[in-house]
Amino acid sequence: MTRKVSRIRRQRIIAALSRGTVPQNDLDLFAVGMERFEKVLDDELAGAASGGGGFKAIRGEYGSGKTFFARWLAERAKHMRMAASEVQITDTDTPLYKPQAVYRGLVRTLSTAGSQPSALRDIVDTWLLVLEGEVDTADGIASENRKAIDSAVEERIESRLSEVSRNVPAFATALRFYRQARLAGDAATADGLLAWIGGQQNVAASVRRHAGIKGEVDAGNAFDFLQGLLVVLRDCGHPGLLVILDEVETVQRVPSNLRERSLNTLRGLIDDIDRNRFAGLYLVITGTPAFYDGRQGVQLSAPLAQRLHTDFQTNARFDTARAVQIRLTGFDRDRLVELGCRVRDLFAQSDPAEDRVRTLVDDGYVKDLATAVAGHLGAGTAPRVFLRKLVADVLFRVSEYEDFVPRRDYERTKLNEAELTAEERNALRRRRLPMSAAEVDLDLP
Repeated sequence: MTRKVSRIRRQRIIAALSRGTVPQNDLDLFAVGMERFEKVLDDELAGAASGGGGFKAIRGEYGSGKTFFARWLAERAKHMRMAASEVQITDTDTPLYKPQAVYRGLVRTLSTAGSQPSALRDIVDTWLLVLEGEVDTADGIASENRKAIDSAVEERIESRLSEVSRNVPAFATALRFYRQARLAGDAATADGLLAWIGGQQNVAASVRRHAGIKGEVDAGNAFDFLQGLLVVLRDCGHPGLLVILDEVETVQRVPSNLRERSLNTLRGLIDDIDRNRFAGLYLVITGTPAFYDGRQGVQLSAPLAQRLHTDFQTNARFDTARAVQIRLTGFDRDRLVELGCRVRDLFAQSDPAEDRVRTLVDDGYVKDLATAVAGHLGAGTAPRVFLRKLVADVLFRVSEYEDFVPRRDYERTKLNEAELTAEERNALRRRRLPMSAAEVDLDLP
């Protein structure tokens, strides 16, 4: 039975599913087939949170659930008090060959169990309060002696970030002046310095002059800033950071020289995690099989291909979550039906038409709808379309209209190409092609 959730959270989940998108939270409510991954990934996340690191490559065709898997993993990380970021790799805004753009995207989507993106301000402010609390406890400075407290806190900022400061001393400097600006009520300067720390471009020169810092986050220092962020997170009660680089296969679309730089960036990150440069970081990438196996992807870099190599010759049911790559095989018909029933139960909770929903959209109807959609697209590519049809076309109408009977009033087999992604349209067209020469209908005289 689906666990109870608040009305607001339930509405957000249902709204996302009706649009054909992956909800941001509460994915455990309909995480079908994840049981075989849970223990291994929880252990690896715990290892990162204990000062280690980790890396995992998620592999699957379009529609196999890679984004869902990544967000489900992010929720588990947050339950361990870790922070999480999801960066969608693109060839314009966040290309992998620009570490500064990846860092900027990481900060923009940074979240914790208690703070939505971007959580950078909440995290930094909490960290500074923790340092001030340490001063009150350890140094025995009178609370009214603000000058002495400020000096002691700034010493702690420099001390905690001493390793980071070897490469980017401006990171600690910006945090010191951010605190000063906050205490002085200078919101504009504080905001500018926080934006600079987060990798934002075009921060006002007056803000940088105020703190005595030069330049901005660039390709050479972006991952030093990531080191600093991990220190701040750890000190304020978030022992690790899960970073998801989604749709890494987009590197195949950039020119060959930039593709090589992208792959080198990824290889460098993996090696730095192995060297424990990023204590507390668990990095996840998602990509299609073509990215991992094709000549325009990972295979262009022999060192990276060696690091990511996983033998998938055996039956998928013997795959191990301990491998560097996890293969997602998509949904078979039974899992699609189980998923639909969970969503139906979630929708029915506290709905005024709960009885009618459960009666008219029973398990048998969910199975028929799943069979119809999967018959067009294939079960492995159907979950997004199936859930949108179930919620938007069926459940909404059953809830609103007492005389709507889905078996009578809704054409399950109707599928409009306009509602599909390019990949889903291709899947639909492939399945519409004749399977043999005998099936070709020729109009001959």
